[in-house]
Formats: sequence, structure tokens, C-alpha cells
Amino acid sequence: MNQYQRGLSLIELMVSLALGLVITLGVTNIFISARATYSAQNSSAAMQEDARYLLSRLSQEIRMVGMYGCIVVVPNSASDLSTNQSFSTLLNNNAWITSTTNAAGTVLTLNTADVGGNGSGAPAWTVVSDCRSGATVYTGTPPQGAVAADQSSFPIRQTVYTYKSANMAIYTGTGNAQQVLVSNVSAFALSFGLSSTDADSDVAVTSYVNAVTVAQAARIRSVRISFTVTDPVGNANVAAGVADQRFSVTAALRNRML
Repeated sequence: MNQYQRGLSLIELMVSLALGLVITLGVTNIFISARATYSAQNSSAAMQEDARYLLSRLSQEIRMVGMYGCIVVVPNSASDLSTNQSFSTLLNNNAWITSTTNAAGTVLTLNTADVGGNGSGAPAWTVVSDCRSGATVYTGTPPQGAVAADQSSFPIRQTVYTYKSANMAIYTGTGNAQQVLVSNVSAFALSFGLSSTDADSDVAVTSYVNAVTVAQAARIRSVRISFTVTDPVGNANVAAGVADQRFSVTAALRNRML
């Protein structure tokens, strides 16, 4: 090569461009892969957080179903001052937890003790008792002066959860107050653990059923909740999103150890 020549030959330039292109493509692929992994991990974490919140909330409320104070209230007694003795109707039908399924989806109704005043708004009923001689039931909050100095009040809240399959969401509340609790739920199922034929039996659960009649209501000892959360990105192609995640939990009523 002449000592006065400067620059690159065509072959050297082509080799340099090819090497640069290979390096650029490699870095780009690493970036795209890292971004996809980060997005998938975020989506998976969000799905798990939604599931954890829902399972924690439902489990806590189910465990408090049927706990309405330190003294058992006698149905249809003079101490039931609730509107149309609605509290007695609840007791007579053992309807502390009910579930219905229709074309719109699944509706779960829980009547739970609001221990510690963690609920929002007025309770459905309030049980006032001195934990010795008796108890009185009021609709909503007791009237002023109804709770004596030696008495305690136990608010009872009625919470309604609705799973709408068409909207892939679980709602809380009713009517205009209904609001989304968890979205992207592609499947939701409930099953009820029943004890033996004795309603007062504390024996272990012997069977699980998907629907409960009024005659079986007193035998409910636990509730199994199962649902599937779907990545909103969609998983028709798993590479484009996170695969569906299925969650399940079993909660015992009245803190019974079954």
C-alpha cells in the first residue's frame, strides 16, 4: 500500500458495517427481552396482588359470619327491634351467608360482625348486650341513649359481592353504590363445606357442594373460593402476556377449627 494512501477500503468498510449491525441487533434484542420480562413480572405481580387482596378480604369476612355478640339472640323475641324483625328472619333461615347464580353471574351475600369498626357507612343491624342477661337488636345504629354504660354494641354489616362474567369483574355493593373490587377475573366459583346431618355438630367437613338450600344452611362450616385472574394484555399468545393464574382458599366460619 502506498504510504500516502489514507482511509478505508470498500471491503474494510463493509466488514465494519456488518460488525456494527450485528452488535446493534444484539443489544436491541437484549433490550426488548429485558423489557418484555419486566412487563411480564409487573403484570404477574399485579395479578397476585389483586388475588391476595380479594382472598384476604373475603376470608376475613367469612370467618366472622354468624358472630353477632356475646349472647345468642332469640329469634322473634321482643328484643328484636329491627324493621319487620329482619334480624329474626336471618336467624330463622340461617342466612348468614347465601349465594345465588344466574345468567349475569354469581352473587355472594355475607352478614358479618364488624369488629373494631372497620366497615364504612351504617351497619345493617346492631346488637346491644350486657353479655349477661340478654341482647337487643336494632336496624342500623341504635337510637341515642339505647346503649347503657354496662352494655356493648356489635355492628353487623351485610356485604354483597357480585361476579359478572360478561365484565370479567367482581363488584361490591348493590344498585348505584356498586363498584368494581377486582377486574380481569375470567372465572369465579364458590363451594360450601357441610358438616354431618347434625346442624350443631363440630365434626370435620364431610362434603362440598356448589349450592346450599335453606335446610342445609346451618350445616355450613367453611367456604372454598376459587377464581382465575387474566392478564389484561391478553394471553392468546403467551409471549404477548402472562398466562392465567388460578387462586383458591378455604375459610372456616366462626373461626371453627375443622
